[in-house]
Amino acid sequence: MAIKTQQLETMLEPVVTSMGYEFVGLEFISQGRHSILRIYIDSETGVGVDDCADVSRQLSAVLDVEDPIASEYSLEISSPGLNRPLFKISQYEQFIGEEVKFKTIRPQLENGQRKFKGIITAVENNNVVFEIESESISVPFADIDKANIVAKF
Repeated sequence: MAIKTQQLETMLEPVVTSMGYEFVGLEFISQGRHSILRIYIDSETGVGVDDCADVSRQLSAVLDVEDPIASEYSLEISSPGLNRPLFKISQYEQFIGEEVKFKTIRPQLENGQRKFKGIITAVENNNVVFEIESESISVPFADIDKANIVAKF
């Protein structure tokens, strides 16, 4: 996790949880003047537009005071949705048995593959174990760049 992302998470997660929501994670997409800070929240009863607006107001106030991002950016508050992103190792434990699409920072197989689709089968010693096409692959959590639950219809 990038240092900026860690700083933002440390600053914003307590605000979100104090409001009664689960802080799922955040993405900071740096694109010059069009950067995006996207915060994912959830709750047992789900998340609606009003929930996102309330959290946005609170986080905007904190971000205005702390000013952790030097450039211009847009703040987005979102529910995790059907293709829920996974940010923390505890979330992989929570969703054992679920199918996920994920991308790694570096190749995990001899063929150089970095994009995968598989089922989470275990979390062991900071590694996430996936079943991919009837084979088990253990990926260090630190090597996972991005992962999302595959929605079932």
